[in-house]
Amino acid sequence: MRCPRVAGVGSSERELDAALDAVLGDTAGAELQRAAGRLTAAYRAGALPGEQLDTPLAVRAYAAYRMPATFAAVRAALRAAAAVDPRLAPRSLLDAGGGTGAALWAAAAALPTLQRATVLDRSREALALGRALAEHAPGPVVGAATWTPAQLGAAGLPGADLVTMAYVLAELPAQAGRDLVGAAAAAAPVVAVVEPGTPAGHRRVLEARDLLIRAGRRVLAPCPHELTCPLAGGGPDGTDWCHFAARLPRSPRHRRVKGGTLGWEDEKFAYVVAAPTGAEPAAGRIVRHPQRRKGLVELSVCGRPPGVRVVPVSRRQGPDYRAARDAGWGDPWPPHVPV
Repeated sequence: MRCPRVAGVGSSERELDAALDAVLGDTAGAELQRAAGRLTAAYRAGALPGEQLDTPLAVRAYAAYRMPATFAAVRAALRAAAAVDPRLAPRSLLDAGGGTGAALWAAAAALPTLQRATVLDRSREALALGRALAEHAPGPVVGAATWTPAQLGAAGLPGADLVTMAYVLAELPAQAGRDLVGAAAAAAPVVAVVEPGTPAGHRRVLEARDLLIRAGRRVLAPCPHELTCPLAGGGPDGTDWCHFAARLPRSPRHRRVKGGTLGWEDEKFAYVVAAPTGAEPAAGRIVRHPQRRKGLVELSVCGRPPGVRVVPVSRRQGPDYRAARDAGWGDPWPPHVPV
């Protein structure tokens, strides 16, 4: 979950990009860019994303514009949870509200134990495009996934080892979102919720976290505890919230559709992954970019007891300093370092 640099394009990013290029074809140009612009304007005006995906062109624009970022955020969240508990080894996935399948691709990349998957979504157009993209996936989990139309809410969900809900709660009325989290907890032992890295997204994640804890789950990541979040309500000064960033490379197609020039972007996201049992959570988690100066690294760490505090690590601390120098936003802070 380190954000400050892109070390190169991983094979999973290349595979998703290749599938998008194969399916989107010539519509990755001006037509798709205009459609993506209309979607962006609608979202900024308060429209729900799912309500806009009613035509093949709108769905293709959404996939080109959003799939790489959603993939990066969900993969980072699942990798963080697996790092806390290496026993996290789901064999089946239910992607609730998965649309074109970004979370499915991410889970297949992050969790090598997956063997089968089902994607539920209300948009038949999104499911159709997801199925077409999956035909270009190199692995069997994505390629053999089941794509099922469904309305999400209080209705029961099919059983699975892991339920993912990526950028879904923002599309639902508040009570329908709570019902969906409850249905997910009833359907699977492990639940992962990912939302935009905004104050509103953080609030939705905190509500989902509380519901999952009440349903008997333990938080694997990102939290080092299950008590009240110290940043709930905006933190001490009312302007803070917990979120992370996944840096992803932009393909030429991605740059064109977004009208951007940079070869990368940072996807800000908030998340929670919870399971019935698991290893002890990380002693702390870095919740801001580390501040590095000569001979000193300052880490903003959320730890136990609950609270965010600055942990200074100087060169005199030897191995701890080297660990802090290499740490990034979103990383667990090593247990051997007091927090």
